[in-house]
Amino acid sequence: MKKILALLLAGCMAFALCACGSAPAEDAENTGDETTAAGDTIVIGVFEPLSGDNGAGGKQEALGMQYANSVQPTVEIDGKEYTVKLETADNESSTDKAVSAANTLISKSPSVVLGTYGSAVAIAGSDTFADAGIPAIGVTCTNPQVTEGNDHYFRICFLDPFQGTVLANFAKEELKATKVYCLGQLGNDYDQGLINYFKEASKDLDIEIVGDDDFPENNSDFTSYLTNAKNAGAEVIFAPCSISYAQLIVTQAASQGIDMPLLASDTWDNNTVLAAAQGKDVSVYISTFYAEGGDQEFEAGFKEFINSNSENKTNNGGNDMIAAVSVMGYDAYFTALEALKAAGSADPADVMAALPSVTHSGISGDIAFDETGDAVRDTAFIKTANVTNNVWDFVKVQQIAQ
Repeated sequence: MKKILALLLAGCMAFALCACGSAPAEDAENTGDETTAAGDTIVIGVFEPLSGDNGAGGKQEALGMQYANSVQPTVEIDGKEYTVKLETADNESSTDKAVSAANTLISKSPSVVLGTYGSAVAIAGSDTFADAGIPAIGVTCTNPQVTEGNDHYFRICFLDPFQGTVLANFAKEELKATKVYCLGQLGNDYDQGLINYFKEASKDLDIEIVGDDDFPENNSDFTSYLTNAKNAGAEVIFAPCSISYAQLIVTQAASQGIDMPLLASDTWDNNTVLAAAQGKDVSVYISTFYAEGGDQEFEAGFKEFINSNSENKTNNGGNDMIAAVSVMGYDAYFTALEALKAAGSADPADVMAALPSVTHSGISGDIAFDETGDAVRDTAFIKTANVTNNVWDFVKVQQIAQ
């Protein structure tokens, strides 16, 4: 259905352009409703949080795109080479800021947009891109609602129904958990969606959910929630929340002497969360998209990119560790290039029509889209915080048939 809708949209827009006598895509400027290549430059939009609760993750995701652009700064379309320019808008990790950030990108005339870190913000900005006729490629926004019911949003990561099942199985098989306490932010689509999928999977695994609490936005004291988990007899705390809250939960769990594992999702795969756990008596496990050591050639190049620029290193959390979201950002950029080449045009309608059939062999694995525009993925990586050496240690590859 997504492929059919995209083709119909491309056909309608092509007819309209012909009727108006528009210039070819490679020579056109942005005239308000049309977004095409200007001269010899094609724009790819970067819709990411560079501040707010998920700013640390958004910066690392964007770093992957920036490195990819430095590796391949051009793309050949229909025999002509174009320079690819990244235009970035900070959505501030906020659903309230999503529309204005999306409009900022639209004003830059992108052929396609990449992002965003954070499903709720992706959902909030989605209609703005749809109204402008601009396709988007989600990188690590895992909530099913990002792509449901539309023909313009695609993504390259696994989804939360899969991730929730992976984490429930890991809790049962590896952590031997029979009682789990769940904690998420009130009203956050990502947190609440993933908790629900975890709970559904737990039913088939005979895992009892002994608590399911919600904390308000901007909460900084998790003492009562951690106490609730302990008093309920939980053996694992599952808290798939944003980076800023993750740091507080880790720190406060350690100070309270919470000896049960903290289990979380891809949002916790960040240097700042690892730093919060360093030197503390705390156990942290996460699911994610990539484990360092998977591709040595890529990693050597990315580390050189990080260490050659102080701003890059700061945005990576002050070191050169490879974040899974950076790998995904890198793969998303090259997926976008494949879409431009397949479209044979920089016109976003053509790119949207081409995307359903695009494939790319990335660092994180082979990328192809299903009928909803979601990546076909069946693998997640489980890592644990090494509190002594300040690194993420690889635990296992967890696969669940979909």
